[in-house]
Amino acid sequence: MKKHIFISGRVQGVGFRHFTKTRARSLGVNGWVRNLPDGRVEAVFQGDEQLVDQLIEKCKKGPRSAYVQSIEVEEDTGEEAYTSFDVKF
Repeated sequence: MKKHIFISGRVQGVGFRHFTKTRARSLGVNGWVRNLPDGRVEAVFQGDEQLVDQLIEKCKKGPRSAYVQSIEVEEDTGEEAYTSFDVKF
């Protein structure tokens, strides 16, 4: 399963990408995360459905200093397969 995520709120400058990368790797979820110019964080999570859902739940809270206002989750039907979890710049 692959999901495309957009997270809004106070999610940049608070360690959100590192938080997401650490949680993803601990769960065995592959994909990537990056900051967007409009202040949101974008990510793609790929892996077991339950593990992807667990990671989404963790992102709804984020790191301590973050404030997640909303999270948009879309199915990602792209064919690209990921073998690790990375932070994109």
